[in-house]
Amino acid sequence: MAPRATARTTTSAGIFIVLLAQLMLVLDSAVMNVGLPHIASDLHFGAASLSWVLNGYALAFGGLLLLGGRLGDVFGRLSVFWIGLAVFTLFSLLGGLATEPWMLVTARALQGVGAAIAAPAVLALITTSAPNDAARNRALALFTAVSSGGAALGMLLGGVLTDVLNWRWTLFINVPIGVAVLLTVRRHVVDTPRRPGRFDVVGAITSTGAAATLVWTLIKAPEHGWTSAATILGLVLAVALAVALVVTERRHSHPLLRLGLLRSRTRVATLVTMAALYGGMLATFFLMVQYFEEDLGYGPLQTGFAFLPIPLSVFTMSRITPRLVARFSQPPIIVAGAVGVLASFVLLNQVDASTSYWTGVFPALLGMGLSMGGSFMPITSLALQDVEPEHAGSASGLLQTMQQLGGAVGLAVIASVYASHAVPGDFLAGAHAGFAAASVIAALGLVSAATLLGRPRVLALEAHPVAD
Repeated sequence: MAPRATARTTTSAGIFIVLLAQLMLVLDSAVMNVGLPHIASDLHFGAASLSWVLNGYALAFGGLLLLGGRLGDVFGRLSVFWIGLAVFTLFSLLGGLATEPWMLVTARALQGVGAAIAAPAVLALITTSAPNDAARNRALALFTAVSSGGAALGMLLGGVLTDVLNWRWTLFINVPIGVAVLLTVRRHVVDTPRRPGRFDVVGAITSTGAAATLVWTLIKAPEHGWTSAATILGLVLAVALAVALVVTERRHSHPLLRLGLLRSRTRVATLVTMAALYGGMLATFFLMVQYFEEDLGYGPLQTGFAFLPIPLSVFTMSRITPRLVARFSQPPIIVAGAVGVLASFVLLNQVDASTSYWTGVFPALLGMGLSMGGSFMPITSLALQDVEPEHAGSASGLLQTMQQLGGAVGLAVIASVYASHAVPGDFLAGAHAGFAAASVIAALGLVSAATLLGRPRVLALEAHPVAD
């Protein structure tokens, strides 16, 4: 009995440690949002360059996730996780010490590199080390709670740190947590076997190039215009690199992206659903920060607390969702979550000058958090279903790449729609158009989720091999 208890304790401690690291990585996609005006003042950022405090991280994170996933498969996930987290922690410290705009932007980009290397290993480690399906579902629920609620929690933490201390502590706080994880993770998490083989250099270049080019183009599209030569050229280049990736992966004996992962219609549907729902949520944060600060007159601390319904409801649902999945299976829960997210955007689109936070905004944010918290775990579970353990890193990298690309697409689209309908002095004129665009994105996610219904035998028996 004692050895079993020790094994359970070690597994639980290991899961907690890697999830703490995952929370840091997700927090940093949003933790600096509410501090941007202070950063601009302290470091003398220009209006155009300030966005790169956020975009530098997003570009590196989204562009390198596939590579990070494959590195974990080849060199051992724990080893790659440790290196990635060390890079992230080091540049969190250097970013907090930045005295010039270029120093902060560079540090943020290199934080993103570390996050992209570490993040796929987190999901792969917790799914492959779970002793049974029930433990795996519980671990997935915690992972998705951290991943979906972490961004909103980042807004809260960013507001508290900026108000109580200063914006630099949104980076400094990563250092003691990162060091603690680095010092303890090897005691509680067993590394996965290495899978030696010829590394896919061309695949690494084309996948990273395609993802980074797409994220860059979408980030800059609101500034350049959706029909500008720069935007069209960027999209064409991203597609060309993606085609080159597919051609390369068909022929390589150890491909970076195993095309077999995309042979499952179920997996493709879950990837699209994840991208749409996460993209709509992140884009909503962009609008809501401005609404809280400009229309309601909130400061950074109050703005952070205004987002509290999302992480609280997400983490609450993480305790309930595994039991719902065990009883009803994943598809109906995913569809219910997509319906809830869409309803939240519709509610936000009804906000007007007479609406208070508690009557108009709080119910929408609460519904969004409950829906996200309920849907992300079954989406992740289905996306990783039938994946061989040796390819779990690649599958995790693909899922998180879709999540990050969804965030980039959603933010770019909604920021562009908002800007094109903006009226000086009237934030809600552009915001209503932005929320309408978020509703369209969520509706696409709902359509994708609905394709999972009505095929129980396929969901139960589908087992496409991921090896070519």
